[in-house]
Amino acid sequence: MTTTTNSPAADRPVADQPLVSIVMAAYNSAPYMPEAINSVISQSYPYWELHIINDGSKDNTAEVVRPFLADPRIIYHEQENTGQARAKNRGLRAARGEFIAFLDADDKWSPDKLEKQLPVFKAHPEAGLVHTNVMLITESGEPLGSPQRSYPQGWISGDLLIDNRVNGMASIVRRECLEQVGIFDESLSMGIDYDLWLRISARYQILFLDEVTYFYRQWAGQMSHRYEERMDNAIRIMEKFLREHPGVVPEDVVNTAWAHTFTGRGYSRFRADRRWADAMSDYLRALRFQPTYVPAWKSILKLLIWRS
Repeated sequence: MTTTTNSPAADRPVADQPLVSIVMAAYNSAPYMPEAINSVISQSYPYWELHIINDGSKDNTAEVVRPFLADPRIIYHEQENTGQARAKNRGLRAARGEFIAFLDADDKWSPDKLEKQLPVFKAHPEAGLVHTNVMLITESGEPLGSPQRSYPQGWISGDLLIDNRVNGMASIVRRECLEQVGIFDESLSMGIDYDLWLRISARYQILFLDEVTYFYRQWAGQMSHRYEERMDNAIRIMEKFLREHPGVVPEDVVNTAWAHTFTGRGYSRFRADRRWADAMSDYLRALRFQPTYVPAWKSILKLLIWRS
């Protein structure tokens, strides 16, 4: 394991200009990394440090990163492949900033991301996390559009338990939050950001800035396509949160969250693999939590029509 540490000269913040530590975990993303790193270098807000963690990549990640290390704000870490949670945690442990931001190695930022998000924290000292809208892009970088959805703000544990509406990598977090609730759960293979945002939401307000500052690349190698593993981790995360934070979310909201989750898993199982019996089982399980949950009833009807 190696770490290349530059002399921290250009990253020293001045009054009212806090240092932002950016964590970028990389695994076989070399073709996209120059664009990602350059999107940090081109920030209009200059007080940042970038921790790049090469998580045992098999490609030429180290070679791609090397020219960027001339910038004293960029710190390179190299380790054996241990997964995204451990890789990101290594960056978090090395981070020195008052604020923490995230950037996946195959994505990129808008040049004014930090300049736009940081003032929200100053205006709202009760906020622990601020996230923004995102733009989906193709593998080659062509825009696909932004998700059309609403984003709850404030004390959002209940909303978040029902549906993860925090654009994870577009978020900036106060370092204080991580000192209070901990860092990423290394026992999870997916959903590590969802788990962390839930823990933060129990102690801090979460705010949304309706600006596109993050460009999320969609390509075939992403783990987000593994729906069964993703859903299993989501259920485990919800169970852990409710066990560790009793009473934070009202019981009726908890029931809605479980109904939503099992309806969603049933939909995914049928859509991906035509697992009719498993999907029906999930829909019926959803109704046990909330017998009037309309999406579950509609899904059951569609299943029966398909089967007939």
